[in-house]
Amino acid sequence: MPRSVNHVASRAKRKRFMKLAKGFFGRKKNVWTVAKNAIEKGLVYAYRDRKQKKREFRSIWIARINAGARNHGMSYSEMMGKLKKAGVDLNRKVLADLAMNHPSAFEAIVNKIK
Repeated sequence: MPRSVNHVASRAKRKRFMKLAKGFFGRKKNVWTVAKNAIEKGLVYAYRDRKQKKREFRSIWIARINAGARNHGMSYSEMMGKLKKAGVDLNRKVLADLAMNHPSAFEAIVNKIK
């Protein structure tokens, strides 16, 4: 009995992988063995960086809140402590947006907690 090889499925798998390699530079986009390694590495980075993106945004928000708070004579940690004590439930994303785009609203919050 001859050996049975499912070329349809293996070709489809390769085609699906090569579609993911679209836009890569050099042999990474059209040579199967090189493309396969590049795609696997890229997917690992994508998974890792979805987590990392959240960390980076949080640090950006903290920097923006700190800059806004220092304009009103207090530090970031001092402001966050007073916010918690005053019972103001605004997250860092909203506070950073207010500090950047709506300084008057941010000032009102700072005056409320002082």
